[in-house]
Amino acid sequence: MKKPNIIFIFSDQQRWDTCGCYDENSRELNVTPNIDKMAEEGVLFTHAFTCQPVCGPARSCLQTGVYATESGCYRNGIALPITEKNIANYFTRNGYEVGYIGKWHLASTMGPSKEKIEKAISFVRKGVPLERRGGYKGYWLASDLLEFTSHGYDGFLYDYDRKKVKFKGYRVDCLTDFVLEYLDTRDGKKPFFLFVSYLEPHHQNDHNVFEGPDGSKEHFKDFNIPGDLKDTSGDWRENYPDYLGCCNSIDQNIQRINVKLEELGIKNNTILVYTSDHGCHFKTRNGEYKRSCHESSIRIPLIIQGPDLFKGGKKISDLVSLIDLPPTLLYAAGIDIPEHMKGRPLQELVKGTVKNWPQDVFVQISESQIGRAIRTKKWKYSVKSHKSGFLYSSASRYKEDFLYDLENDFHERNNLVKDPKYTEVRKELAEILKRRMAEAGEKIPIIKSRGEN
Repeated sequence: MKKPNIIFIFSDQQRWDTCGCYDENSRELNVTPNIDKMAEEGVLFTHAFTCQPVCGPARSCLQTGVYATESGCYRNGIALPITEKNIANYFTRNGYEVGYIGKWHLASTMGPSKEKIEKAISFVRKGVPLERRGGYKGYWLASDLLEFTSHGYDGFLYDYDRKKVKFKGYRVDCLTDFVLEYLDTRDGKKPFFLFVSYLEPHHQNDHNVFEGPDGSKEHFKDFNIPGDLKDTSGDWRENYPDYLGCCNSIDQNIQRINVKLEELGIKNNTILVYTSDHGCHFKTRNGEYKRSCHESSIRIPLIIQGPDLFKGGKKISDLVSLIDLPPTLLYAAGIDIPEHMKGRPLQELVKGTVKNWPQDVFVQISESQIGRAIRTKKWKYSVKSHKSGFLYSSASRYKEDFLYDLENDFHERNNLVKDPKYTEVRKELAEILKRRMAEAGEKIPIIKSRGEN
């Protein structure tokens, strides 16, 4: 059987409920008609979550298949270790061409840390050298931090030879132009694995706004306020229409990719994966956009469409994590899954034969805190340390921070962490969390309740 091509399409900071296949309001606004079609024809994972709601750490998990504290990339500004154990290495060794387009965010090491990290080195405004590309030794057109080399309507990336490649036009459209050029150069002799990393709908750092395509503010001005944002402060009022415009632009460009695949006659042998690194709470949970345990930070879209298993409009309601995607990608290519990878291939769920799929997902949180959380179907439980989440990757002591009953408080307005009625619930969840931390290679910590010193 011919091995499938795989295109991994990655957005940045996208809430799950921006997609119509998850949310009726987004469907009515027609934000993501092409992603919705993917879900209708492929497999929709209705409860997908990041394992780290920070850009760099989440990306490290995808490339390595291990948790951010295991790779050492526990926060932004820590480079991915130079090894031969990343997904691109496995694809290459098994006959695939590999390519990467867009934002990388795993080459530079910056800022102080109490952990063992390399000396400061920055590729923010210069091309990433071959050895720091995580095994992507084929096609390369990327910036380590795309938000630092571009704006919504102009910018540049670096090619394989570390030369600037400028673009003019809306950023999502231009990156997709590069994707289409890449696809046109495939000769079909080898299958390919292409990782497409858009920046949108991430805010533009130096402008401190979300830069949607021209007309977004007017086009999406009549949005329905997501339940978690209602009656809150934050900056969603001025930014949400442009945020939706960013998501809509990615959706339109997914259609361009699909058209090209049809033109080339390879659509039926290509798996498309669509997901994001984390969500966005618009400064309603802390002073920035993510880095919290809340659904708006950790819940993400995940749709897979392609030959064999990923078709038929299936909906999978089991809890799944970004950490499950590396083994899923390798499994789809017929590549043996390394024992060190922490996730499980989602094909087990799609086949419908799995009996012991985890009933919770584990989340590590950095920078805003040293935080750890689990999310079950009913409960959200989170703890944090008093130590700095920038300087330290983990701690020996944590204090309970949040407890939410998601069945009765879906928008997480009522923190039950101090309520004595839930003492036993918290004890049970703490034990699950400790087990999950141990599975991720962490030392089992002491977890104190809110009232304890």
